[in-house]
Amino acid sequence: MSTDVLTPDDLVLLRRPLQGFLTVAGGPTPAQPRPVWFETTPEGTITLFTDPDAPKVRRLRRDPRASLVVAAPVGEREHWVSVTGSVTEEPGGEADLVARLFARYWGPAAADRADELAGMLDAEWVRFVLHPERVRRFVN
Repeated sequence: MSTDVLTPDDLVLLRRPLQGFLTVAGGPTPAQPRPVWFETTPEGTITLFTDPDAPKVRRLRRDPRASLVVAAPVGEREHWVSVTGSVTEEPGGEADLVARLFARYWGPAAADRADELAGMLDAEWVRFVLHPERVRRFVN
């Protein structure tokens, strides 16, 4: 099934602390997806952060097309969502996003990793927003 918006069932999967695999246009052939932390927004977009020196930043600035694939872990029924669209670089809010995603992905263990979070908050980040243009999914 394919649509241009995230459905409530898609959001159930995407709101779990699962890694997404981001693939950007203009990269090497074959494409080389990279794992990323991400979150969905109330507007139906997906936001993520990355190191400003990462190759994906240069590629996205040249060609803003990207896709993100998220799948349920092994041991669960097959369920995946693939979001393809254009990406915009959004200034501001990077530190808040880093802190939210750190807590989301580390859960209760985040409290024991305060030094790691402090180091991340001291670093420079770029925040990108993926605007869904095509959403594909499979739920078994």
